[in-house]
Amino acid sequence: MKLTLKPLLGAAAASALLLAACETTAATDASFDAGDAETSQVTEPAEPEGLDVQVHEGDFATIQQFTTPGGISVWLVEEPSIPILSVRAAWEQGEATDPEGLEGLTDAVGYLMNEGAGDLDSLAFATRMEELNMSFGCGAGDEMVYCSTSMLSDNAEEAMDLVALALNEPRFDSDPLERFKREQLISIKTRETSAGWLAGQARNAALMPDHPFSRITSEDSITSITPELVRERKNRLMVKDGLLVTAVGAMSPEELAPLLDEAFSGLPESADLEPIEDVALNDPLDAPLVVDLPQPQSLVTFTAPGIARDDDDFFPAYVLNYTFGGGGFESRLMKDLRVEKGLTYGVYTGLSTGDHLNTWGGGGQTKNESAAEFIDGVKANMADIAGNGITEAELSDAKAYLTGSYPLSFDSNSKIAGNLMSVRLEELGVDYFDRRNALVEAVTLEDVNRIAAEYLQPEKFTFVVVGEPEGIEETATLPGGLNISLDDAGDEEEHDEEETKAMPNPDHG
Repeated sequence: MKLTLKPLLGAAAASALLLAACETTAATDASFDAGDAETSQVTEPAEPEGLDVQVHEGDFATIQQFTTPGGISVWLVEEPSIPILSVRAAWEQGEATDPEGLEGLTDAVGYLMNEGAGDLDSLAFATRMEELNMSFGCGAGDEMVYCSTSMLSDNAEEAMDLVALALNEPRFDSDPLERFKREQLISIKTRETSAGWLAGQARNAALMPDHPFSRITSEDSITSITPELVRERKNRLMVKDGLLVTAVGAMSPEELAPLLDEAFSGLPESADLEPIEDVALNDPLDAPLVVDLPQPQSLVTFTAPGIARDDDDFFPAYVLNYTFGGGGFESRLMKDLRVEKGLTYGVYTGLSTGDHLNTWGGGGQTKNESAAEFIDGVKANMADIAGNGITEAELSDAKAYLTGSYPLSFDSNSKIAGNLMSVRLEELGVDYFDRRNALVEAVTLEDVNRIAAEYLQPEKFTFVVVGEPEGIEETATLPGGLNISLDDAGDEEEHDEEETKAMPNPDHG
């Protein structure tokens, strides 16, 4: 699962650099048969008698693990002092498995899941959520689909009834689907002015042009989506097999189990989807790749192979990244390129990890006339760290911040549920929260400097510049003569705030 994504282009929001470059294909052969999904009868949930609950009494949290009578695997943090229940559900399939020519279909599923169910149309469903003082929404990433709901514990039964209606009897009406299409088509038409999207498209065209992660929506793919295709896709993605649930709130396992079994009772048992292949990145470009975009500033991004989340070297890299570019004003790049040289408002780096792609990247904006100096500055900092390492003082500061700020990721039920889901998806173990800070503290200066020498060599990074940069003497061309078209770039708009809330919180290191 692609979960750890640190800010690349600004403090407020990460730049979406895992974006697409290849032209999409026509949808003539894109239809598929939902009959491959094994459907199940909607049955009354069994009583949770004799529920087998395994309790992890951690220093950070007490986590109860159990499987409901209906077969749902759950991690629960019971918190009776806060009368709110937050629940996350996730499936390890996502946008990258959209049928060719129907890019955007999985996004449509997530968009429409809270747009009406059963006898309730879109407005009536939203009104009922407001009456119950609850939230519910779904969304998707390249490798996962997820749903999120929060409610008062006092009316959890009624709220979960509404969630059950949405999961088991979604309407997928034409009116909200047409609204989704309009939003997507506007996004497609306006994305040519998005420097971040253009940078991602160019990066993907250079490093992984043929991988599903590089596919993008098109006017044809969006207009080809029908309610029937959305329903078929939902039945392929949201199945009982592999479903993971996390929950936090004032509720016991015995109280929660029947609510979950009812909510997910109508899902198909399983479905076959094509597996996603690991990304084999192309060799880095030997010069910056420039995408022309008339604007007063140039966006510079840089990307290299990274480290898998389960690699023993992940934590040394994670600590090193703080000093290199992930620590705000405490990072080498910010101190040099902003504070000392005044070349940028902000420059940031981050590790992005997933089941099929791991990268180390970053970026920042600078005036067109200083683009070459900005790139030279980034490379000089890379070379210095790779050649000379960091200091004991920098290592100590990084550890202090990364361990001291960690509890801030757990200041609400929703954040805790999201972090629980991240740990489950990444298979880090139920005791991860107790071990995490010790793993950070165990990183040595030798570890960090070894990683720096191996990964932060400038020649391993592909640089992409979007704007009208000046002073760059040599530029690269894309392999195979591929071109970056402004008409094929853009930003994907989010449906609503709930889709963002549904995503597991990646900030657990």
